[in-house]
Amino acid sequence: MAAGKQKKADTASPVNSDAGTAQIVETLQHYEAPPPATFSKDDDFKAYRDMLLIRRFEEKAGQLYGMGFIGGFCHLYIGQEAVVTGMQLALKEGDQVITGYRDHGHMLATGMEARGVMAELTGRRSGYSKGKGGSMHMFSKEKNFYGGHGIVGAQVSLGTGLAFANRYRGNDNLSVTYFGDGAANQGQVYESFNMASLWKLPVIYVIENNRYAMGTSVNRASAETNFAHRGISFKIPGIQVDGMDVRAVKAAADLAAGHCREGKGPIILEMMTYRYRGHSMSDPAKYRTRDEVQQMRSERDPIEQVRRRLMEEHGFAEDELKAVDKEVRDVVQDSADFAQNDAEPDVSELWTDIYADDVPQAAE
Repeated sequence: MAAGKQKKADTASPVNSDAGTAQIVETLQHYEAPPPATFSKDDDFKAYRDMLLIRRFEEKAGQLYGMGFIGGFCHLYIGQEAVVTGMQLALKEGDQVITGYRDHGHMLATGMEARGVMAELTGRRSGYSKGKGGSMHMFSKEKNFYGGHGIVGAQVSLGTGLAFANRYRGNDNLSVTYFGDGAANQGQVYESFNMASLWKLPVIYVIENNRYAMGTSVNRASAETNFAHRGISFKIPGIQVDGMDVRAVKAAADLAAGHCREGKGPIILEMMTYRYRGHSMSDPAKYRTRDEVQQMRSERDPIEQVRRRLMEEHGFAEDELKAVDKEVRDVVQDSADFAQNDAEPDVSELWTDIYADDVPQAAE
């Protein structure tokens, strides 16, 4: 090529990344957060009692941990009760639930008995995993609750597998897979997103964004802090939801469930929520101010919002709600008494539940 006749470089402007992303987001965000669901008197009462049971149970678990009756790790759900309560209201028989290690609330919401959950927390033989799983590893086949997983993000792949099983069997069930803002940065999450979208699996990915993961603010740990957008490159729509309002959660859950059951594939619900306690019982939570926590408690508490509606809109007297609180406290105290008096597993249990029983043999 003659001097001065060099081929002109391709100077076409690259696609404006912001504009391109905005276009993709607009295409995928064909769902907007729906208005909060309308709750009847009975709906609000059920939500109130269900959330109160989780709150009181977790408070008692914290007490027992401090007294030495619960060992190992223990992650409390106090403040986030509206998320799992609202989601459960949209599910039907056969739908599966799986989550990480902040799991006691999910267990109770799926209908697992307080006695069995508390017995497992204290390592007793009547626990859901026979006292061998503890706080992070409880299951209930009867309630379609698949754990309780201690490895950060591991449940996302498993929850995607549950959805694959539903698709394979041709049933109308879906998988609700919970994980936190911290787990949302794990690689296996995105491998799961890719497969779920490719095969249009019926899975609702619920990202419980409580703002701090193990103790680092999402603004310092995540390049993209809008977790509803995390599925963009996999063509998975996402919605940000007020996770402190059980009615908003219920409305979003209904929409997401319909999306999955119609064969449209996975969907992400980012629940904007908040935990009042530290990441675990050993976390003093010095990375945030007391004023911040108190403000959330006084202005956004999910249980207090429903309590006010019950009194102001549904005509409940304060004494009636105090009676509900007493009933719930009695249930929780009963579970604690039961757990503390139940026997520990026999040493022989070390050798059980290691391998599957009655595994069918391959034909010769």
